[in-house]
Amino acid sequence: MSGLGLILFGIYLVLWLLGMAYTAWRFGSQRGTAPGRPLPAPLPRVSILIAARDEETALPRCLASLRNLDYPEELLEILVGDDGSTDRTAAMAVAAMQGFAGQFRVIAITETRGQARGKANVLAHLTRQATTGFFFITDADISLPRTWIAGLLAHAAPGVGTVTGITAVRGPRLFHQLQGIDWLLSLSMVQVVSDLGRPVTAMGNNMLVTRAAYEATGGYEALPFSVTEDFALFQAVLAAGFGFRQVFAAEIRADSLPMPTWAALLRQRQRWLRGVAGLPLRLRLELLFFSGFWPALLGVGWVAGAGAALGVWGAKMVVQGVLAHFAHRRAGLRLRWWLLPLFELYTLALTGAILGFQLFGGAVVWKGRRYE
Repeated sequence: MSGLGLILFGIYLVLWLLGMAYTAWRFGSQRGTAPGRPLPAPLPRVSILIAARDEETALPRCLASLRNLDYPEELLEILVGDDGSTDRTAAMAVAAMQGFAGQFRVIAITETRGQARGKANVLAHLTRQATTGFFFITDADISLPRTWIAGLLAHAAPGVGTVTGITAVRGPRLFHQLQGIDWLLSLSMVQVVSDLGRPVTAMGNNMLVTRAAYEATGGYEALPFSVTEDFALFQAVLAAGFGFRQVFAAEIRADSLPMPTWAALLRQRQRWLRGVAGLPLRLRLELLFFSGFWPALLGVGWVAGAGAALGVWGAKMVVQGVLAHFAHRRAGLRLRWWLLPLFELYTLALTGAILGFQLFGGAVVWKGRRYE
Protein backbone atom coordinates (compact mmCIF):
# COMPACT_ATOMS: atom_id res chain seq x y z
CA MET A 1 0.00 0.00 0.00
CA SER A 2 2.85 2.40 0.75
CA GLY A 3 4.19 1.96 -2.80
CA LEU A 4 0.79 2.68 -4.35
CA GLY A 5 0.32 5.66 -2.03
CA LEU A 6 3.68 7.09 -3.04
CA ILE A 7 2.78 6.75 -6.73
CA LEU A 8 -0.57 8.50 -6.23
CA PHE A 9 0.92 11.28 -4.13
CA GLY A 10 3.73 11.63 -6.65
CA ILE A 11 1.38 11.92 -9.62
CA TYR A 12 -0.71 14.53 -7.83
CA LEU A 13 2.30 16.63 -6.82
CA VAL A 14 3.82 16.49 -10.31
CA LEU A 15 0.51 17.68 -11.77
CA TRP A 16 0.34 20.43 -9.11
CA LEU A 17 3.83 21.67 -9.96
CA LEU A 18 3.14 21.53 -13.70
CA GLY A 19 -0.09 23.46 -13.18
CA MET A 20 1.70 26.17 -11.20
CA ALA A 21 4.52 26.31 -13.77
CA TYR A 22 1.97 26.72 -16.60
CA THR A 23 0.25 29.49 -14.64
CA ALA A 24 3.56 31.29 -14.13
CA TRP A 25 4.45 30.95 -17.82
CA ARG A 26 1.08 32.14 -19.07
CA PHE A 27 0.92 35.04 -16.64
CA GLY A 28 4.52 36.05 -17.30
CA SER A 29 3.91 36.07 -21.06
CA GLN A 30 0.70 38.12 -20.57
CA ARG A 31 -1.20 35.91 -22.98
CA GLY A 32 -4.90 36.66 -23.32
CA THR A 33 -5.10 40.08 -21.66
CA ALA A 34 -7.16 42.44 -23.82
CA PRO A 35 -5.54 45.87 -24.39
CA GLY A 36 -7.25 49.05 -23.28
CA ARG A 37 -9.00 51.45 -25.68
CA PRO A 38 -8.62 55.19 -26.13
CA LEU A 39 -10.79 57.17 -23.72
CA PRO A 40 -13.96 58.69 -25.14
CA ALA A 41 -14.01 62.37 -26.00
CA PRO A 42 -15.34 64.30 -24.23
CA LEU A 43 -14.52 62.49 -20.99
CA PRO A 44 -17.62 61.22 -19.17
CA ARG A 45 -18.72 62.13 -15.66
CA VAL A 46 -18.26 59.22 -13.26
CA SER A 47 -19.46 58.29 -9.78
CA ILE A 48 -17.16 56.96 -7.04
CA LEU A 49 -19.03 55.01 -4.37
CA ILE A 50 -17.57 54.26 -0.92
CA ALA A 51 -19.28 52.35 1.89
CA ALA A 52 -17.88 53.41 5.27
CA ARG A 53 -18.55 52.20 8.80
CA ASP A 54 -16.34 53.48 11.64
CA GLU A 55 -13.57 54.51 9.24
CA GLU A 56 -12.45 57.87 10.66
CA THR A 57 -8.80 56.75 10.55
CA ALA A 58 -8.67 55.12 7.11
CA LEU A 59 -11.15 57.20 5.08
CA PRO A 60 -9.10 60.46 4.86
CA ARG A 61 -6.27 58.50 3.20
CA CYS A 62 -8.69 57.13 0.62
CA LEU A 63 -10.24 60.52 -0.09
CA ALA A 64 -6.81 62.17 -0.38
CA SER A 65 -5.92 59.69 -3.14
CA LEU A 66 -9.17 60.51 -4.94
CA ARG A 67 -8.40 64.21 -4.80
CA ASN A 68 -5.09 63.42 -6.47
CA LEU A 69 -6.65 61.61 -9.44
CA ASP A 70 -5.47 62.56 -12.90
CA TYR A 71 -9.07 63.20 -13.97
CA PRO A 72 -10.96 66.52 -14.02
CA GLU A 73 -12.50 67.13 -10.58
CA GLU A 74 -15.62 68.65 -12.10
CA LEU A 75 -16.32 65.28 -13.76
CA LEU A 76 -16.15 63.39 -10.46
CA GLU A 77 -19.10 62.62 -8.22
CA ILE A 78 -17.92 61.10 -4.90
CA LEU A 79 -20.56 59.58 -2.61
CA VAL A 80 -19.70 58.21 0.83
CA GLY A 81 -22.34 56.08 2.56
CA ASP A 82 -22.02 56.41 6.35
CA ASP A 83 -23.34 53.06 7.55
CA GLY A 84 -24.25 53.81 11.17
CA SER A 85 -20.75 54.84 12.23
CA THR A 86 -20.17 55.45 15.95
CA ASP A 87 -17.04 57.53 15.37
CA ARG A 88 -16.29 60.73 13.41
CA THR A 89 -16.35 59.11 9.95
CA ALA A 90 -18.74 61.65 8.42
CA ALA A 91 -16.99 64.69 9.92
CA MET A 92 -13.56 63.47 8.80
CA ALA A 93 -14.86 62.88 5.28
CA VAL A 94 -16.31 66.38 5.02
CA ALA A 95 -13.08 67.92 6.34
CA ALA A 96 -10.96 65.92 3.87
CA MET A 97 -13.00 67.16 0.89
CA GLN A 98 -13.04 70.87 1.65
CA GLY A 99 -12.45 72.85 -1.56
CA PHE A 100 -13.19 69.91 -3.86
CA ALA A 101 -14.30 71.19 -7.27
CA GLY A 102 -16.46 68.16 -8.10
CA GLN A 103 -19.60 66.88 -6.40
CA PHE A 104 -19.22 65.32 -2.95
CA ARG A 105 -21.76 64.08 -0.44
CA VAL A 106 -21.87 62.02 2.72
CA ILE A 107 -25.14 60.07 2.84
CA ALA A 108 -26.35 58.65 6.15
CA ILE A 109 -27.65 55.12 5.65
CA THR A 110 -30.58 54.58 8.00
CA GLU A 111 -32.89 52.25 6.07
CA THR A 112 -32.67 48.85 4.40
CA ARG A 113 -33.46 48.45 0.73
CA GLY A 114 -34.98 45.12 -0.27
CA GLN A 115 -32.78 42.11 0.52
CA ALA A 116 -29.57 44.16 0.87
CA ARG A 117 -27.64 44.26 4.13
CA GLY A 118 -24.30 45.68 5.25
CA LYS A 119 -22.14 47.01 2.43
CA ALA A 120 -24.62 45.81 -0.20
CA ASN A 121 -27.30 47.97 1.42
CA VAL A 122 -25.03 51.02 1.42
CA LEU A 123 -24.26 50.55 -2.27
CA ALA A 124 -27.95 50.04 -3.02
CA HIS A 125 -28.55 53.52 -1.60
CA LEU A 126 -25.53 55.13 -3.25
CA THR A 127 -26.35 53.84 -6.72
CA ARG A 128 -29.83 55.37 -6.36
CA GLN A 129 -28.20 58.73 -5.57
CA ALA A 130 -25.52 58.56 -8.29
CA THR A 131 -26.17 60.61 -11.41
CA THR A 132 -23.67 59.20 -13.93
CA GLY A 133 -23.38 56.13 -16.15
CA PHE A 134 -20.27 54.67 -14.49
CA PHE A 135 -20.03 53.42 -10.90
CA PHE A 136 -16.48 53.16 -9.54
CA ILE A 137 -16.61 51.17 -6.30
CA THR A 138 -13.86 51.14 -3.68
CA ASP A 139 -13.42 50.82 0.10
CA ALA A 140 -12.46 53.25 2.83
CA ASP A 141 -9.19 51.43 3.56
CA ILE A 142 -7.97 51.77 -0.05
CA SER A 143 -5.59 54.24 -1.66
CA LEU A 144 -5.99 54.65 -5.43
CA PRO A 145 -3.38 55.66 -8.03
CA ARG A 146 -3.69 58.85 -10.09
CA THR A 147 -4.51 56.80 -13.20
CA TRP A 148 -7.32 54.78 -11.59
CA ILE A 149 -10.32 56.27 -13.39
CA ALA A 150 -8.69 56.42 -16.83
CA GLY A 151 -7.19 52.94 -16.41
CA LEU A 152 -10.53 51.25 -15.70
CA LEU A 153 -12.45 53.32 -18.26
CA ALA A 154 -10.03 52.21 -20.98
CA HIS A 155 -11.35 48.66 -20.63
CA ALA A 156 -15.06 49.54 -20.53
CA ALA A 157 -15.73 48.38 -24.06
CA PRO A 158 -19.30 48.11 -25.44
CA GLY A 159 -21.08 45.17 -23.82
CA VAL A 160 -18.69 45.02 -20.85
CA GLY A 161 -20.52 45.33 -17.53
CA THR A 162 -17.68 45.12 -15.02
CA VAL A 163 -13.99 45.99 -15.08
CA THR A 164 -11.88 44.86 -12.14
CA GLY A 165 -8.41 46.04 -11.22
CA ILE A 166 -5.95 44.54 -8.75
CA THR A 167 -5.36 45.13 -5.06
CA ALA A 168 -2.04 45.02 -3.24
CA VAL A 169 -1.84 44.79 0.53
CA ARG A 170 0.95 47.01 1.83
CA GLY A 171 2.25 47.66 5.31
CA PRO A 172 5.51 47.88 7.29
CA ARG A 173 5.27 44.70 9.38
CA LEU A 174 6.32 41.20 8.30
CA PHE A 175 2.74 40.01 8.75
CA HIS A 176 1.58 42.74 6.35
CA GLN A 177 4.17 41.84 3.70
CA LEU A 178 3.18 38.17 3.78
CA GLN A 179 -0.43 39.17 3.21
CA GLY A 180 0.78 41.20 0.23
CA ILE A 181 2.43 38.18 -1.39
CA ASP A 182 -0.70 36.14 -0.73
CA TRP A 183 -2.96 38.67 -2.47
CA LEU A 184 -0.85 39.14 -5.58
CA LEU A 185 -0.31 35.40 -6.01
CA SER A 186 -4.04 34.76 -5.76
CA LEU A 187 -4.89 37.58 -8.15
CA SER A 188 -2.34 36.41 -10.70
CA MET A 189 -4.02 33.00 -10.78
CA VAL A 190 -7.44 34.66 -11.10
CA GLN A 191 -6.03 36.67 -14.01
CA VAL A 192 -4.87 33.57 -15.86
CA VAL A 193 -8.25 31.89 -15.51
CA SER A 194 -10.04 35.11 -16.54
CA ASP A 195 -7.77 35.51 -19.58
CA LEU A 196 -8.94 32.05 -20.65
CA GLY A 197 -12.46 33.49 -20.79
CA ARG A 198 -13.68 31.89 -17.57
CA PRO A 199 -15.11 34.41 -15.07
CA VAL A 200 -14.02 33.98 -11.45
CA THR A 201 -14.89 37.05 -9.39
CA ALA A 202 -14.64 40.82 -9.07
CA MET A 203 -12.90 42.95 -6.45
CA GLY A 204 -15.35 45.14 -4.58
CA ASN A 205 -12.58 47.55 -3.58
CA ASN A 206 -11.42 48.20 -7.16
CA MET A 207 -14.27 47.77 -9.59
CA LEU A 208 -16.11 49.64 -12.33
CA VAL A 209 -19.73 48.71 -12.99
CA THR A 210 -21.69 50.43 -15.73
CA ARG A 211 -25.09 51.80 -14.80
CA ALA A 212 -26.67 49.75 -17.58
CA ALA A 213 -25.22 46.50 -16.21
CA TYR A 214 -26.09 47.34 -12.61
CA GLU A 215 -29.68 48.27 -13.38
CA ALA A 216 -30.11 45.14 -15.53
CA THR A 217 -29.59 43.07 -12.36
CA GLY A 218 -32.26 44.98 -10.44
CA GLY A 219 -29.59 46.34 -8.10
CA TYR A 220 -28.40 45.07 -4.74
CA GLU A 221 -31.88 45.36 -3.27
CA ALA A 222 -33.07 42.69 -5.73
CA LEU A 223 -30.14 40.28 -5.31
CA PRO A 224 -30.09 37.48 -2.74
CA PHE A 225 -28.01 38.68 0.20
CA SER A 226 -24.36 37.60 0.27
CA VAL A 227 -21.48 38.57 2.57
CA THR A 228 -19.41 38.67 -0.64
CA GLU A 229 -21.57 41.32 -2.26
CA ASP A 230 -19.07 42.03 -5.05
CA PHE A 231 -19.13 38.41 -6.18
CA ALA A 232 -22.95 38.35 -6.08
CA LEU A 233 -23.15 41.46 -8.27
CA PHE A 234 -20.50 40.08 -10.65
CA GLN A 235 -22.49 36.89 -11.15
CA ALA A 236 -25.72 38.82 -11.67
CA VAL A 237 -24.10 41.08 -14.29
CA LEU A 238 -22.83 38.04 -16.19
CA ALA A 239 -26.26 36.42 -15.98
CA ALA A 240 -27.74 39.59 -17.48
CA GLY A 241 -25.61 39.03 -20.58
CA PHE A 242 -22.77 41.50 -20.00
CA GLY A 243 -19.08 40.78 -20.42
CA PHE A 244 -16.25 41.39 -17.96
CA ARG A 245 -12.64 42.49 -17.90
CA GLN A 246 -10.06 41.49 -15.29
CA VAL A 247 -7.03 43.77 -15.62
CA PHE A 248 -3.73 43.14 -13.83
CA ALA A 249 -1.85 46.41 -14.26
CA ALA A 250 0.06 48.86 -12.07
CA GLU A 251 -1.92 51.88 -13.26
CA ILE A 252 -5.10 50.49 -11.68
CA ARG A 253 -3.53 48.93 -8.60
CA ALA A 254 -5.39 49.74 -5.40
CA ASP A 255 -3.29 49.67 -2.21
CA SER A 256 -5.14 48.24 0.76
CA LEU A 257 -4.38 48.51 4.44
CA PRO A 258 -3.55 45.04 5.80
CA MET A 259 -5.50 43.01 8.31
CA PRO A 260 -3.95 43.97 11.66
CA THR A 261 -4.27 40.61 13.44
CA TRP A 262 -4.63 36.91 12.72
CA ALA A 263 -8.20 36.99 14.05
CA ALA A 264 -9.14 39.77 11.62
CA LEU A 265 -7.46 37.93 8.73
CA LEU A 266 -9.34 34.72 9.50
CA ARG A 267 -12.66 36.53 9.62
CA GLN A 268 -11.88 38.08 6.24
CA ARG A 269 -11.07 34.66 4.76
CA GLN A 270 -14.14 33.10 6.35
CA ARG A 271 -16.26 35.72 4.57
CA TRP A 272 -14.51 35.02 1.26
CA LEU A 273 -15.09 31.29 1.57
CA ARG A 274 -18.82 31.94 1.54
CA GLY A 275 -18.34 33.33 -1.98
CA VAL A 276 -16.39 30.25 -3.12
CA ALA A 277 -19.55 28.18 -2.68
CA GLY A 278 -21.10 30.14 -5.55
CA LEU A 279 -18.35 29.37 -8.06
CA PRO A 280 -19.01 26.97 -10.94
CA LEU A 281 -18.29 23.34 -10.07
CA ARG A 282 -15.23 23.19 -12.35
CA LEU A 283 -13.59 26.15 -10.60
CA ARG A 284 -14.39 24.74 -7.16
CA LEU A 285 -12.78 21.45 -8.14
CA GLU A 286 -9.70 23.31 -9.39
CA LEU A 287 -9.48 25.22 -6.09
CA LEU A 288 -9.81 21.94 -4.23
CA PHE A 289 -7.01 20.50 -6.37
CA PHE A 290 -4.63 23.36 -5.59
CA SER A 291 -5.51 23.35 -1.89
CA GLY A 292 -4.54 19.69 -1.58
CA PHE A 293 -0.78 20.31 -1.79
CA TRP A 294 -0.08 20.18 1.94
CA PRO A 295 -1.92 16.88 2.65
CA ALA A 296 -0.17 15.29 -0.36
CA LEU A 297 3.21 16.59 0.82
CA LEU A 298 2.55 15.15 4.25
CA GLY A 299 1.73 11.82 2.60
CA VAL A 300 5.00 11.83 0.67
CA GLY A 301 6.89 12.61 3.84
CA TRP A 302 5.15 9.77 5.67
CA VAL A 303 5.81 7.21 2.91
CA ALA A 304 9.13 8.33 1.38
CA GLY A 305 10.73 10.29 4.19
CA ALA A 306 11.52 13.91 5.00
CA GLY A 307 14.13 14.27 2.24
CA ALA A 308 11.65 13.59 -0.55
CA ALA A 309 9.08 15.90 1.01
CA LEU A 310 11.61 18.72 1.37
CA GLY A 311 12.62 18.31 -2.28
CA VAL A 312 9.02 18.68 -3.45
CA TRP A 313 8.52 21.63 -1.09
CA GLY A 314 11.59 23.30 -2.56
CA ALA A 315 10.24 22.82 -6.09
CA LYS A 316 6.99 24.43 -4.99
CA MET A 317 8.83 27.47 -3.65
CA VAL A 318 10.69 27.87 -6.94
CA VAL A 319 7.69 27.75 -9.31
CA GLN A 320 5.50 29.73 -6.94
CA GLY A 321 8.29 32.25 -6.46
CA VAL A 322 8.54 32.76 -10.22
CA LEU A 323 4.81 33.51 -10.37
CA ALA A 324 5.11 35.86 -7.39
CA HIS A 325 8.00 37.66 -9.13
CA PHE A 326 5.96 38.20 -12.30
CA ALA A 327 2.93 39.31 -10.26
CA HIS A 328 4.92 41.90 -8.30
CA ARG A 329 6.67 43.19 -11.41
CA ARG A 330 3.41 43.60 -13.32
CA ALA A 331 1.87 45.34 -10.29
CA GLY A 332 4.75 47.84 -10.23
CA LEU A 333 6.25 46.37 -7.06
CA ARG A 334 9.36 44.39 -6.15
CA LEU A 335 9.26 40.94 -4.60
CA ARG A 336 11.40 40.40 -1.51
CA TRP A 337 12.65 36.90 -2.35
CA TRP A 338 13.88 36.25 1.17
CA LEU A 339 10.24 36.31 2.33
CA LEU A 340 9.29 33.23 0.30
CA PRO A 341 10.35 30.60 2.89
CA LEU A 342 8.47 32.57 5.55
CA PHE A 343 5.51 32.79 3.19
CA GLU A 344 5.41 28.99 3.06
CA LEU A 345 5.08 28.86 6.84
CA TYR A 346 2.47 31.62 6.69
CA THR A 347 0.33 29.70 4.16
CA LEU A 348 0.67 26.47 6.12
CA ALA A 349 -0.43 28.19 9.33
CA LEU A 350 -3.24 30.03 7.53
CA THR A 351 -4.53 26.83 5.92
CA GLY A 352 -4.70 25.07 9.28
CA ALA A 353 -6.23 28.07 11.03
CA ILE A 354 -8.91 28.52 8.36
CA LEU A 355 -9.85 24.85 8.65
CA GLY A 356 -10.22 25.21 12.41
CA PHE A 357 -12.06 28.49 12.05
CA GLN A 358 -14.49 26.96 9.58
CA LEU A 359 -15.22 24.16 12.00
CA PHE A 360 -15.53 26.24 15.16
CA GLY A 361 -15.66 29.92 14.09
CA GLY A 362 -19.45 30.23 13.79
CA ALA A 363 -21.20 33.02 11.92
CA VAL A 364 -19.45 35.62 9.81
CA VAL A 365 -18.74 38.80 11.77
CA TRP A 366 -17.75 41.78 9.61
CA LYS A 367 -17.52 45.49 10.46
CA GLY A 368 -19.07 44.77 13.83
CA ARG A 369 -22.10 42.99 12.38
CA ARG A 370 -22.99 39.32 12.57
CA TYR A 371 -24.18 37.44 9.48
CA GLU A 372 -25.53 33.93 9.90
